[in-house]
Amino acid sequence: MRIVVLTGAGISAESGLTTFRDSGGLWEGHDPMQVATPEAYADDPGLVHRFYDARRAALSGVEPNAAHHALVRLEDALGDDLLVVTQNVDDLHERAGSRRVHHIHGRLQSAWCTRCGGRHEWHGALADGPACPSCGAADLRPDIVWFGEVPYGMDVVEEALEGCDLFVSIGTSGVVYPAAAFVHWARGATLELNLEPSAGATDFAESRQGPATRLVPAWVDEVLA
Repeated sequence: MRIVVLTGAGISAESGLTTFRDSGGLWEGHDPMQVATPEAYADDPGLVHRFYDARRAALSGVEPNAAHHALVRLEDALGDDLLVVTQNVDDLHERAGSRRVHHIHGRLQSAWCTRCGGRHEWHGALADGPACPSCGAADLRPDIVWFGEVPYGMDVVEEALEGCDLFVSIGTSGVVYPAAAFVHWARGATLELNLEPSAGATDFAESRQGPATRLVPAWVDEVLA
């Protein structure tokens, strides 16, 4: 069985990371348009860097949860027939042990040099303008896909969805595109696992509600049985 799993902020929230927007529409107290657009970065790079530096530092204080570990069990059984596509920029899937993870919105622990195009694993701060390890220019930015930019590797995602037997969406709002449209691209069966019905819940063949730490391990047990 070939399975594509999409994960969103809901799976990381149960590890203690805040979701993208709170009930007031803010992200960690900031309007996303102030910290998550190319225009915001051009206008105030210091603010944007400090914001992502804080998010990067916060990763050391959280751990993968039962939902992350359940997906590792599934990959151990399915191998290359499982692809985890994540909207999350944290590293919790990888720290749990997942190997086939595709980050469509980039990664906090990666820096992108806008001068030479190089991408580098990065765990420290960017606000102090460190030099690019490749070209030496002080033009590193967070390797994050901001509003108005194209998500990474959409050809990989589209091919996987067209060839899958099952598409499962976990912890997503169903309002951020193109991920919200993946349910329509999938050729196989579809399932949503979410704390509450997403904006696109009715587009799935089945929708289950509850915490990811309960729903995902139970669903993995079903598949492996």
